[in-house]
Amino acid sequence: MSESTKTESSSPGSGPRAAAPDGLLASLKQLLKTVLETLQVRLELLGTELEVEKSRLFDVAVMALLALVFLALGLVLLCGTVILLFPDSWRLAAAAGLAIFFLAGGVALVVLARRRLRSPMGMFHASAKELARDRGES
Repeated sequence: MSESTKTESSSPGSGPRAAAPDGLLASLKQLLKTVLETLQVRLELLGTELEVEKSRLFDVAVMALLALVFLALGLVLLCGTVILLFPDSWRLAAAAGLAIFFLAGGVALVVLARRRLRSPMGMFHASAKELARDRGES
């Protein structure tokens, strides 16, 4: 009878020892699930930041194109004004005034585009901030 008691108590799946591996495996699965969810959120944030960066670069390209149009228009008006509008004594002053106006518009757009490219936050600012928060840094 003592052998049957030993066999019953030492069989796998009985007692508190059998629950421990299942609990550890469940904890590891939950940890892996949490890590994967965190990774997914970070990748989604990275994708969002890439979209924002793409939009910002498009804005800069449009501003640069407008700057080129203003600069070209300034040069055309400079030539046209000298030739067509004013008498000989005023041609130079009128052409210079119009050229300064349109060239100043072009320079202003170039300055705005450069300022937009040099944003103080930089690329992936929100992702870096979230990763620092995950590590426990402020």
